Amino acid sequence: MKVAISIGSAERRDVRELVDFILFAEKLGVDSAWSAEGWGTDALTALAYLAPLTKSIKLGSGILQISARVPAMTAMSAMSLNTLCDGRFLLGLGASGPQVVEGIHGVSYRAPLTRLKEHVEICRLAFAGENLIYNGKYHTLPLPDGEGKALRLNHEPAKIPIYLATISPKALEFTGATADGWLGTSFSPDRADAQLAYLKTGLEIAGRHISEIDLQVACPAELDDDLDKLLEKRRTNIAFSMGAMGSESTNFYNQAYQRAGFADDAKAIQSLWLAGKRDEAIKRVPDAMITEFGAFGDEQTIRERFKTYAAAGINTLQLRLDYAADKRHFEQLEAMMSLLPE
Repeated sequence: MKVAISIGSAERRDVRELVDFILFAEKLGVDSAWSAEGWGTDALTALAYLAPLTKSIKLGSGILQISARVPAMTAMSAMSLNTLCDGRFLLGLGASGPQVVEGIHGVSYRAPLTRLKEHVEICRLAFAGENLIYNGKYHTLPLPDGEGKALRLNHEPAKIPIYLATISPKALEFTGATADGWLGTSFSPDRADAQLAYLKTGLEIAGRHISEIDLQVACPAELDDDLDKLLEKRRTNIAFSMGAMGSESTNFYNQAYQRAGFADDAKAIQSLWLAGKRDEAIKRVPDAMITEFGAFGDEQTIRERFKTYAAAGINTLQLRLDYAADKRHFEQLEAMMSLLPE
């Protein structure tokens, strides 16, 4: 099993310490580091900064929002970064959600899966060194009845893996059918089929073997003998995801927990959060919505959790560690690397 780490957003962190942590992870044998993009920092700037400072760790965009860029710009950025880091770039793409897409990008969130499919197909044309000729529902290259001409990007062809951050059933099927990797979230290895069943359907439809895709999932993790303390720290994060990470009608994280068997809990937490009863929403989070969706506890507990992820078919664990001023996350990462299954 491989390990990845999330760089997260860099706007509130010391840049030198961030670089030190990535170099430390590289020395430990961490496979890849992924830069987040929400409504603060973009995913590419940090990777461009890290590219010449690192040697072996892969650098991934986790994720680029397709609404923020036209596909050709995504492809140009990916190929440029791939050159900067000597072929270590991984392109993570996602549709994000309507609050961000329509709120700060001013783009309609209509048909996110169709837009994602077209984005992937145009990027692959570019990576293959083909002229960008495409006729889709939302993207047409070159524009008809205009002065544009079909062009190929001024880069050598490159094999850049495309990872998709998907969570809804149809998007998971598309991921299984076409992606090089999956960036999963809100995933429980105890209830793996809540998401993997759809992904495997896509694999089957496309005639692909599961070995053709890197199954990478986010794994919030913390090593500590005091489990009760860890659980109390995490309840706020879960309540925020259930209530605030999306609108009342469109919250993909909430829906994922519902499909995993926590429908009553997810709906109740969302209702309390949206009613302004945030303390009650946090208290409403059951322990299982934390312990089954990550790895928390003492060494033996975390070792067994990692085995559970491996048994579910996960290839890569993207450890989500809490970054601390005292650099405790350095110790946490080193300890967890020693607890991985053989």
